[in-house]
Amino acid sequence: MLLHETGITKPEMDGVEQTNESWRILIVEDDERLAELTREYLESNGLTVSLETHGGRAVERIRSEQPDLVVLDLMLPGEDGLSICRRVRPFFQGPIIMLTARTDDLDQVLGLEMGADDYIGKPVQPRVLLARIRAMLRRITEGGQGGADEANGEEPVRLQFNDLVVDRSMREAWLSDESIELTSAEFDLLWLLASNAGRVLSREEIFTALRGIEYDGQDRSIDVRVSRIRPKIGDDPIHPRRIKTVRSKGYLFVKEA
Repeated sequence: MLLHETGITKPEMDGVEQTNESWRILIVEDDERLAELTREYLESNGLTVSLETHGGRAVERIRSEQPDLVVLDLMLPGEDGLSICRRVRPFFQGPIIMLTARTDDLDQVLGLEMGADDYIGKPVQPRVLLARIRAMLRRITEGGQGGADEANGEEPVRLQFNDLVVDRSMREAWLSDESIELTSAEFDLLWLLASNAGRVLSREEIFTALRGIEYDGQDRSIDVRVSRIRPKIGDDPIHPRRIKTVRSKGYLFVKEA
């Protein structure tokens, strides 16, 4: 089940001011009825949505269409969501929101390790899905406005720490002049830590900043992403020097590692 049954009988505007951005969303979900109702709801709130009901066709759809964001169910005919996520990451850098069983922590961790940017437990409230989609896309848009922010004396657009460079306007990072492959969520986390270099950020602060919801004390997504980012920026996963774990407090990005 994609959406909560009580929330999909009639597409309605969610009361949030609409935009004209025409973001393109691809939903990969095998329940055709619920997928169609989801499309109607999202399109009524200003998004452009296409559907794919078979996992075996999803990889090529994502490759050819390059949507702005993918909503990907875990259990699909033909090929499961974890495999799809892993296979598309080399050529698709946009956000992927994975739909998982609400209580299955392993599914959530595996999804993040395969490159998902966020996950939502099913059944999904339509407004929650819309809010998560907008939050993901908003961060990408704001990242592209970094140059103007810097000109106004606000947060810098580019940070450099010896051989590591992180650029918010391009949403890219480089290590020794070599581009680093990061998912959208991994970049957001790296930028958040790097822009607060020298200060310990608690998991609560990180979780709220990146996902816009209160930390429940059990979610492991931040820890999984940190473990994925470390080797990509040349950090030692066992004895990290760049992103340090501060026991019982959170994470510290070291200015001079």
